[in-house]
Amino acid sequence: PCGARLFRTCGPWASTVGTEELGHLEMIGTLVHQLTRNLTEEQIKTAGFDAYFVDHTTGVFPQFASGYPWSAATMQVTGDTIADLTEDLAAEQKARVTYDNILRLSDDPDVNDAIKFLREREVVHFQRFGETKRTRWNKMKRTADIKDIQDRISWMSFVVRV
Repeated sequence: PCGARLFRTCGPWASTVGTEELGHLEMIGTLVHQLTRNLTEEQIKTAGFDAYFVDHTTGVFPQFASGYPWSAATMQVTGDTIADLTEDLAAEQKARVTYDNILRLSDDPDVNDAIKFLREREVVHFQRFGETKRTRWNKMKRTADIKDIQDRISWMSFVVRV
């Protein structure tokens, strides 16, 4: 979901999630910059960082670990609240798994502390999106039940008139 519909659907917390996610990107970018800014040419080559370095030096360019550039095309929006919230839930879990994998590979305590913090935030986002999905589902179910009752009443009044 996006824009005003997201705010109406999820409440005021939703507008802060997007801002917080941009903050996550900034934190990861800062970590990458701090870890790569003083690399020697030999370290760049040894780490297999040379192809990236040729295109971006040590600037942070959003891409997947595979090297494929990140694109907004990877985001899915259907316009259906339940489907979109389910997609949001999946995205939060994928981010959590990515952080888990980084923690498996990292031996730097400062990096690990930052990644643990980001991982915790993904768990909180997952919980908030899950609560919102349940709330919306219950509201949609109540609305459908009311509509069903209204249809039955309408049908009964039609039958009585005939």
